[in-house]
Amino acid sequence: MNKNFTKEFSFRTSRSSGKGGQHVNKVSSRVELLFHVDSSKLLSVKEKALMKKRLHHRISVNGFLSLACEDSRSQHRNKDIAINRFYVLLEKALKVPKKRIPVKMPESINEKRLSHKKANSEKKKMRQAVKYI
Repeated sequence: MNKNFTKEFSFRTSRSSGKGGQHVNKVSSRVELLFHVDSSKLLSVKEKALMKKRLHHRISVNGFLSLACEDSRSQHRNKDIAINRFYVLLEKALKVPKKRIPVKMPESINEKRLSHKKANSEKKKMRQAVKYI
């Protein structure tokens, strides 16, 4: 994927949860990456439709794809992580699944399976109590 989307990103920062003590109370290290799918100039119409279909649970009503990151204490590091996650997500969303080609089962395998079933059946019949008339 050689498309550079960084010009189409917008970022929101907020205070991160978790460890940090006094530092966490005064620094906005959580980064939220926002990407508007419809207004993207780098994606084709087909790619936009695929993204909307496969990532519908991540896209808001306004059409923004949202990714948040608060892994690191550094805002810059979180920004880089969020961008990398976006590219991974985009790659997965636009990947065309390989078409499955059904394969005919060989007759010998089917015969082997049936003979094994018959042998099991006979074995279990032999374990049953004998019925006297």
